[in-house]
Amino acid sequence: MRQGNGVQTTKRTTTESKRTTGLGDSAVAEIGDALRPLLADVFALYFKTKSFHWHIAGRHFRDYHLLLDEQAEQLFAMTDEIAERARKLGGTTLRSIGEISRHQRLQDNNEESIEAEVMLEELRNDNLKLAGFLRTTHEVCAKHGDVASTSMIEMWIDQTERRAWFLREILMIDSE
Repeated sequence: MRQGNGVQTTKRTTTESKRTTGLGDSAVAEIGDALRPLLADVFALYFKTKSFHWHIAGRHFRDYHLLLDEQAEQLFAMTDEIAERARKLGGTTLRSIGEISRHQRLQDNNEESIEAEVMLEELRNDNLKLAGFLRTTHEVCAKHGDVASTSMIEMWIDQTERRAWFLREILMIDSE
């Protein structure tokens, strides 16, 4: 037991993660290293989707506004699941906005004025990129026999492909 500021704590060991998940230290580290940028990307896409939801305009405003709100809620729910999975494995996760920006692979959009179709196309492309990142993370988890993570990721891939599909169909209809 360690003592600091009058509080007794026990030092967690990596053996504890082996006991609770059956995964070794190197598996926990590698899976954690894959989940961290994935979580950053989901946060980045959540915020971009929410921002576009707030700023979209045009003749289909209501439909787009509601769709983007629904998609943002789905992304936000993923953030908690990803972070909690990393912690269940015995790893760590993101702690700040700064960490999100250091780990994200999807690009922010800080433009002040964007046409609705450009927003939707950017979100479709980002969802397709996210699906690729999810597949890569799935491979890492599968390599280590992390069935729980692979199962969750499979659901997220389906959700992500559905978001991209909806956006693609809107873009096809509006471009005719």
